Amino acid sequence: MENKSFQFKTNINCGGCVATVTPHLDQVAGKGNWNVDTANKDKILTVSTDAAGEDQIIATIKKTGFRIEPLHT
Repeated sequence: MENKSFQFKTNINCGGCVATVTPHLDQVAGKGNWNVDTANKDKILTVSTDAAGEDQIIATIKKTGFRIEPLHT
């Protein structure tokens, strides 16, 4: 199965925030299958995985206390 790529606008804005979501995203999407561009004003989370769907990723981030919304291009 081919990896799907999702992009989200978040408020994950520092290394500490990334550290908070890392174990949760690693579990849902797989280690190395995601990253957060904290330099971007919209703090873009990019996830490339076939292990999780968009709704599952959103629920995971919300569970950690961060805001997230899908970016549809």
